[in-house]
Amino acid sequence: MEKWKFIYENGIVKVWVRVLSIIGIFVIALAGAAFLYYHSPEENMWLMCIIYMLSGYYCPGCGAGRACYSILHGRLYQAFRYNPLLCLLLPCLVLYLCICMIQWLLYGRETISQRIPVWVVYVILAIVILYGILRNIEIYPFSLLAPVRVK
Repeated sequence: MEKWKFIYENGIVKVWVRVLSIIGIFVIALAGAAFLYYHSPEENMWLMCIIYMLSGYYCPGCGAGRACYSILHGRLYQAFRYNPLLCLLLPCLVLYLCICMIQWLLYGRETISQRIPVWVVYVILAIVILYGILRNIEIYPFSLLAPVRVK
C-alpha cells in the first residue's frame, strides 16, 4: 500500500485524483455525445442490435441509440417513439449518477447506493424485462412500444 500513498490518504482517494477522474468521465461523455450528434445511427450500421438481428425481436434497449440521437437534436417525441422506457429512465439515471459523482468528489465515497432499498432495483429490472416482452406483442396498445420513426 506504500506505493499508492500518492493516490490514497487514510484509505480514501485524494481530492486531485477524484477531480481528474470526474473531468475524464465528463470529457469521455462529451466526446461520445459529440460523436452521436454528428453520426446518425439510422444512416450508419455501427450501432445495430445483435438480439434483433439474430432473433427478429426487440430487446429493451432497441432504439436507444436513435433515441439518444433524437434527444441530442431536441426531438423528444421522436426519441420517445424510439424507446419510451429510456426516455423515462434517463433523467433518473443521470440524476443518480450526478449525485454519486458529487458525493464521491466531496467526500471520497458515495452513500446513495446504500440508501436505495434492494427491492427498487428488482422492480426496475422487472419493468425492463416486462417492457422487453410487451414491445414485441403486435396488438394495438403494445405495438406502440416498438421503435418507429415518426414522419
